Amino acid sequence: MSGSYYVPASSKWPALGSLAVGVLMAGTGMLLVHGSGSPVMVIGLAGVLAVMALWFRDVVRESRQGLYDAQMDRSFRWGMGWFIFSEVMFFAAFFGALFYVRNFAVPWLGGEGEKGVAALLWPEFTAHWPLLNPPGDVAGPREVLSPWQLPLVNTLILVSSSITLTVAHEALKEGYRATCRNWLAGTVLLGLCFIVIQGVEYYEAYAHYGITLEAGIYGATFFILTGFHGLHVIIGTVILATMLARIHRQHFSPDHHFGFEASAWYWHFVDVVWIGLFLFVYVF
Repeated sequence: MSGSYYVPASSKWPALGSLAVGVLMAGTGMLLVHGSGSPVMVIGLAGVLAVMALWFRDVVRESRQGLYDAQMDRSFRWGMGWFIFSEVMFFAAFFGALFYVRNFAVPWLGGEGEKGVAALLWPEFTAHWPLLNPPGDVAGPREVLSPWQLPLVNTLILVSSSITLTVAHEALKEGYRATCRNWLAGTVLLGLCFIVIQGVEYYEAYAHYGITLEAGIYGATFFILTGFHGLHVIIGTVILATMLARIHRQHFSPDHHFGFEASAWYWHFVDVVWIGLFLFVYVF
C-alpha cells in the first residue's frame, strides 16, 4: 500500500504516559503510607486519562488515513498479545503471593511442616484461613464477605458482559453495525454496574466487616487482588466506551476492526481473572 509504514511514526505519548503513571503511583503511595498525596494522585490520574484520550485520537487518525498495512496489523496483534501476557504475569505474582501465604506461611506459623518452628513466635496462634486473628498486634477483620451475595452478582455481570461483547463482535464481522452498537452498549453498561457494585462492596468491607488494608495479610491480599482487577475493569470500560463511539462514527468495517478486537481480548482476559478471584479469594 502506497504511503503505509511498518514502524509507527515517532510519538511523545509513551514518554508522557510513563510520566503520568509515575506521578499517579507516587501520589497513591503517599496517600497509603502517609495519608496525604491526594492532589498528586489526582494530577497523575488526570494525566493518564489525558494521554489515553490523545493517544487514542492519534491512532484513530492514522488508521482512518490508511497508514496501517498488513504488516502493521500483525505488529499490533503481537504487541497486544505480549501486553496481555505481561498482565497474566502481573496477576500471577499476586495469586502466587496468596497461595504462598495460605499454603506455606500460615501453616508454618501454626507449627506444621519443616519450618513449623516458626510457631514458637506466637504459640497462641491458630492456623486458619481466612486469617481473622493475625499473630502479634495486628487487628484482623471481624468477618469475611459472603461470596454468594455481591461477589456472585459481579461474577454473573462479568460473565454476561463477555457474552454480550462476543455477540457484538460477531455482529460487526457480519456487517450488522446497529446490532454491534446495541450489544456493545450493553457491555459498557454491565462494566459500569460491576464498578458500582465493587464500590458498594468496598464500603461494606470497610464499614461493617473490618476488612481494610491494615487488617492483616487477608485484608492486604484482598484489596491488592480485587483492587487491581477493579482498576483493569475501569480501564476496560473506558476502552469499550471508546470503541462504542467509534462504531457510532462508522469507523470499523467487517474486515478491518483490530481496535475493537484488541479491546475484546483485554475484556475477556479481565473476565477470566475475575473468575479466579471469585474462586480463590471469596469461595475457597
